[in-house]
Amino acid sequence: MRLRIVHSIVHHYEPPATGVIQVLRLTPRNHEGQYVIDWRIDVSADVRLNAHEDAFGNLTHVFSVDGLFEELSVRVDGEVETQNTDGVVRGTAERFPPRLFLRDTPLTLADAPIRDFAQRVRAANGGDTLAELHLLLRHLHDAMTHENGQSLPAPTAAEAFARKRGTARDLTHVFVGAARSLDIPARYVTGYFCADGTSEGSAGHAWAEAFVSHLGWVGFDPSSGVCPTDAFVRVAIGLDALGAAPVRGMRYGTGAETLAVAIRVDQ
Repeated sequence: MRLRIVHSIVHHYEPPATGVIQVLRLTPRNHEGQYVIDWRIDVSADVRLNAHEDAFGNLTHVFSVDGLFEELSVRVDGEVETQNTDGVVRGTAERFPPRLFLRDTPLTLADAPIRDFAQRVRAANGGDTLAELHLLLRHLHDAMTHENGQSLPAPTAAEAFARKRGTARDLTHVFVGAARSLDIPARYVTGYFCADGTSEGSAGHAWAEAFVSHLGWVGFDPSSGVCPTDAFVRVAIGLDALGAAPVRGMRYGTGAETLAVAIRVDQ
């Protein structure tokens, strides 16, 4: 599938900001099943985008800008060719052994209810890791209601699981925490999703990857209950949503900041 992605991020500052530093994880990499045909990032201010790789091998761009300004925008425009690999991820930049992704963070830490949930899945499965992960995916998708949007601040996995609802980010945190509680390496993934080949329902998205010894990393999307297909564009990974965040940074000055985000993904 050939997908075109247009992603606009507009920051409004009141009163005007005196400076901004941002780190962008908005650029996908090539790997098996994904080829980047064209990709461009434009910033409204006159800045230099410094490209490098972060610790996890994600392509990042860093910029800083000084001066009074009320608005700052970042626009991504690109095309990616994708193929369905049944969720199996190969040919990616791997900087660490899989067991690093057993490390918990405050957002993914599994509490007693999540651990009990994961152990019930394991008891019903019989010991095959891949089957266990698929069963975890199905049960979590049935147990929690997926909500659109993005709540701030992000709830922890324990908070989201207690509410039995959450965004793709929240469901992914629960899946990652549950998998790690079973001693299965798991990580957080950000990217884009094209719903039914149209822009309707398409958006920035989040899902998980878990490590299966005979396959490597395999994707699982708890918000849809399926493994990623050619409708998914993989961009960045991390231990949680903060480590894989598309945009992180800070501004100088006092006052309020509002954010407007628009994403369009078309086949």
